[in-house]
Amino acid sequence: MKKNNHLQYTFFILYIFINQFEIFIIMDITKILKPENLIYRGKSKDVYSIPKGEEHAEKYALLFTDRATGYFEHGKWLNFLTKIGFSFLQSLRKPVFDPGYDNVVGEIPGKGVIGCRFATYFFKLLKEKNISSHYIDTIDENVMIVEPAIPISMPAGAPELEGSDSLQNLEWTFRNNATGSFWRRYPFVRPGKNLGGVVEAWTKGESDILITYEALEAAGVMTREEINYVDELVKNIAGVVSEEFALKGVHVIDGKFELGRLKQNEEITLIDEISPDVLRACRGYSPDESGNCESYKECIEPKFSDGKRKIRGRNQLTASELEKIIF
Repeated sequence: MKKNNHLQYTFFILYIFINQFEIFIIMDITKILKPENLIYRGKSKDVYSIPKGEEHAEKYALLFTDRATGYFEHGKWLNFLTKIGFSFLQSLRKPVFDPGYDNVVGEIPGKGVIGCRFATYFFKLLKEKNISSHYIDTIDENVMIVEPAIPISMPAGAPELEGSDSLQNLEWTFRNNATGSFWRRYPFVRPGKNLGGVVEAWTKGESDILITYEALEAAGVMTREEINYVDELVKNIAGVVSEEFALKGVHVIDGKFELGRLKQNEEITLIDEISPDVLRACRGYSPDESGNCESYKECIEPKFSDGKRKIRGRNQLTASELEKIIF
């Protein structure tokens, strides 16, 4: 009996030690996430450099925030009143959260934690499939350690000219079916049409701009060999993600990935994240023999006003719904 008591006491002390250690790690994270270590603030994440003397020194820490992109729903009367001078009424606008849009329109409590869990899950899954990324470890519920990477970018060709600007970063979208900005650009395409995982490149900024592969090569941003490699890489990543959700009865409509060059060897690899922030997924996908969704009339809700098109799916899943499906 005395031995059992000693054993229980030992485990109790060990439990306290482990908990204290976890508190120490959290305190250590707060030392890292300081303004002086901030490298970049994105739409949904902040990037910090880990200083020397800390664990994972000179690597990067990604802080997944609750910031969310989308657009504001005005309503006809509110839109009219703000146009004729009642700008103070803009605070009454209703945010519609949609990862396919560029502007931050508010925060969703707990979104950062969900995003970090998602990214961790899929980075580990990609590693099992021998697909590389910048991922190293997850050290807190919304903080991830990654290899430093340089975005695929380019300085301004003529900085002395007014209006010239640099290319800060590139982003790649994959599209299994037509919706979002693809349909807004090409409204002659039926929503839900099977696009076969077509890949598009975008310049990132306050407003993302579509850029062709030919333009990337001609401008000297990437070589044709690099472009072909990236196109195949994005398709492979999209395939893994789409298949994983399909196993759980969910259809991935489209998504976007960010790629960069690792500082240690300049290898082009997946950086940033895979989370509800970068994916659109739904239930109720009903494909015909060509892969076109037959239930688009019941699901798709398009709007057209003031020369602008908007589209969203009634069956599109929220971040919390996707979390429950995966976890």
